[in-house]
Amino acid sequence: MGAKDIGDVDGYYLHAAELKAERSITLADYIAQANREAIHAGQPYGCAVVKRPRAGVAAGYVVRDVATDARLINRLRDAEQTLQAIAPTVYADHVQRHGEGH
Repeated sequence: MGAKDIGDVDGYYLHAAELKAERSITLADYIAQANREAIHAGQPYGCAVVKRPRAGVAAGYVVRDVATDARLINRLRDAEQTLQAIAPTVYADHVQRHGEGH
């Protein structure tokens, strides 16, 4: 809470996560808040975890803006390319473990 809020939950890897469970969903507000809180928390990414009305938490959404998503995807791509170049067998295990094609 307050001017230097750092998000609602700790431990969401590399993210400041803003948790929302409201009847009316306002994504732009949630993302702006999450991005501010990521800066305050020293995390590279902000996201909103939004519970769907009348549904369980697992049926909710994790939302970030396109710019944040592009940065995250680029980081993942670069990390996987590095892993593949340095340790191809470990990379193959990584791809299999994470269910490529699912």
